[in-house]
Amino acid sequence: MAPKKQDKAPKTLQEETVFISEADQYVFGQGTHYEIYKKLGAHPCIKNGKKGVFFAVWAPHAQAVHIVGNFNGWDVNATPMKRLGEGGIHATFVQGVAEGELYKYYITTASGEGIYKADPYANYAELRPGTASVVYDLRKLSWSDDKWLEERAQKNPFQEPMAIYECHIGSWMKHPDGTEDGFYNYREFADRICEYLKDLKYTHVELMGIAEHPFDGSWGYQVTGYYAPTSRYGTPEDFAYLINKLHNAGIGVILDWVPAHFPRDAFGLAEFDGEPLYEHPDSRLGEHPDWGTKIFNYSKTEVRNFLIANALYWIREFHVDGLRVDAVASMLYLDYGKQDGQWVANKYGGHENLDAIEFFKHLNSVIRGLNNGAMTIAEESTAWPKVTARPEDDGLGFTFKWNMGWMHDFCDYMKLDPYFRKDNHNKMTFAMSYNCAEKYIMPLSHDEVVHLKCSMVNKMPGYQWDKYANLRVGYAFMFGHAGKKLLFMGQEFAQEREWSEARELDWFLLENDLNKGMLEYVKALLQIYRDNRCLYELDDSWDGFEWINANDSYRSTYSFIRKSKDGKNNMVFALNMTPMQLDKYSVGVPKKTKYKLVLNSDEKRFAGNGHELPEEIRAKEFECDGRQYAITFDLPPYGAAVYSFSY
Repeated sequence: MAPKKQDKAPKTLQEETVFISEADQYVFGQGTHYEIYKKLGAHPCIKNGKKGVFFAVWAPHAQAVHIVGNFNGWDVNATPMKRLGEGGIHATFVQGVAEGELYKYYITTASGEGIYKADPYANYAELRPGTASVVYDLRKLSWSDDKWLEERAQKNPFQEPMAIYECHIGSWMKHPDGTEDGFYNYREFADRICEYLKDLKYTHVELMGIAEHPFDGSWGYQVTGYYAPTSRYGTPEDFAYLINKLHNAGIGVILDWVPAHFPRDAFGLAEFDGEPLYEHPDSRLGEHPDWGTKIFNYSKTEVRNFLIANALYWIREFHVDGLRVDAVASMLYLDYGKQDGQWVANKYGGHENLDAIEFFKHLNSVIRGLNNGAMTIAEESTAWPKVTARPEDDGLGFTFKWNMGWMHDFCDYMKLDPYFRKDNHNKMTFAMSYNCAEKYIMPLSHDEVVHLKCSMVNKMPGYQWDKYANLRVGYAFMFGHAGKKLLFMGQEFAQEREWSEARELDWFLLENDLNKGMLEYVKALLQIYRDNRCLYELDDSWDGFEWINANDSYRSTYSFIRKSKDGKNNMVFALNMTPMQLDKYSVGVPKKTKYKLVLNSDEKRFAGNGHELPEEIRAKEFECDGRQYAITFDLPPYGAAVYSFSY
């Protein structure tokens, strides 16, 4: 093994101050200053040989803006900022301010009221319940993931395996030190999660709640610090350590990103300079009545710039591999979650948000233009067309879309008593009818295991053994189906309680055979998925998927083939969704050849009953499922049998 490269030396302060030119102001006003975060915010630097910090904030409606912080005793008159031009940026250099100092902007509004605001572009924030921003120098971040980034840029994500572990750091595992929060910091978490995900063979981790947010119960979906990794788990440098370590372990990092809305907290973005600034001034366009949050004004160039530069910030400065964009449907539809009278139609009389559509096209065009392999993933819950089509083809330009329709149909079917499954057979086949429309990820996310929806295993019908067997055959269906994969943390070992952000996963369950067996089973599925091109190479084409029998509703079985491009790596899946063993079960196959066992979900090591399947079967010539050849075996209750073959 070649020795690891040394970390790159962090950059040092230059003998010049950060400054905002007229060109910066103009490009920001046009909405295309993609590194505006290097200008706005707080930036340690040196001016005329003196160390200090350059502060800049956009507050066009303000009469005046002052900096307040530890360094001036929070005196609202001590440190005024200068308005630079008509665009409304205020800036100043403050000598002697050091990294780690707390600060806020004291804004005198047009009406003369004084309000305190955290810095929208701050790179670090005070630990909640504190709300101040913290001066931080990102130039000291160090990286040793060049090889990962170079290889990522060369890969075609559609033809690569993608198995995502959705994870909430604060509740994945608690620190045994007995502290109130019990959080592992980013570095401690890195040391544990890397080993765990490498062992299980996940390709990516999706981290929830990284951007700073005041309320733990929002899970990070009500953001106040878009440019600040949450201080709950450490510093930005600690967060960079986590990403760097994951990359060096061969694991990609996806962040949840929330451009749909923001909370009303007084120190945050809401009415930032005394008037609506980041939100739309018309409450029918600027508020979510159900969520109690503000909606970004996507028609305003500076707001679009804030968000697009923020996406690029996480990709460039923290090397993240992708952004999963939350609540896309709420942005696309003007009437999302609203009653008549609570929304305003667009200029054509429709309910489509034309500004949000253009925002997505702009965002995704810029990220695709980086040509570095970074992804955007849409959590879009409707049938909006061309979510993953290119903007030049009138698409939104996302790399992938969560297949929410599949997720809901799958959960609705799997929780049914087996007696009723025959009447709902199409719930499991429907997703393939539209599979070619988008580039899909198949999620079983946190949303499905909260708010009294039950954990995945407790959605399943029957006694305890039946529940686990049901989940095993369900996971086999998921991993065999076309589309990339996502499981929320805990689902890999069948967490029995619903998820709560306030407690860690029930790791003690791994003392039980059923849970230990489920973990071993998911590990086997992930290994099979990564080792076989047929399961990921042709995810959005019928060239990679073929039903053998999609219509066996009476017995509630499903059988299909996954195919590789070259025909050398293919698999037959046969799934029994009932508690009845199917003796001498025959599956029509495409070729008279040998079929080798890849997976038997009823093995003892998976906490199954130990029903044995033939390790190898030679197809015989008799008509079955409309085919000339077939293989025959006994398919156990709630059993999944997977066989490989080559054309």
